[in-house]
Amino acid sequence: MADFNAVAKAFVDFYYETFDRNRQELTPLYRENSMLTFEGQQTVGAAAITEKLVNLPFQKVGHRISTTDAQPADFERGSILVSVTGLLLIDEEQNPQMFSQTFHLIPEGGSYWVFNDIFRLNYA
Repeated sequence: MADFNAVAKAFVDFYYETFDRNRQELTPLYRENSMLTFEGQQTVGAAAITEKLVNLPFQKVGHRISTTDAQPADFERGSILVSVTGLLLIDEEQNPQMFSQTFHLIPEGGSYWVFNDIFRLNYA
C-alpha cells in the first residue's frame, strides 16, 4: 500500500494549485460516477462537476491550506480519505473565508481519482 499521507499531500498540493490556476483542468480527477457535494448541492459525473466548479461566482481564488489529514479507507482497494481545512481568498476580498473539504480517492494505474468530494464553508 502506498504511503497514504504522502499521497494525500501530493494530491492536495496538485488539486488546489490547479483549482486556483484553471478549474477546467480538474476534469481528469473525476469519473462519471464521482459525486461532488458543494454547500449541500450534489452533482454527479466528471463533466457536471467541472461545469459546477468552473461556473462558481468568482474569477480569482486562492486556497491557503491549514491542515491535511488522511486515512486508508479500504485496505483491499487502497482507497484514501483526505480531510482538508483552510482559508479561501475570493476575488479582491480582504477577509478570507474558512472552508473544509473531504475527498475519497480511488487508486487507478499508479494514480488516484476522486470518487467523493464534499465542500463546505465554515462559519464561526
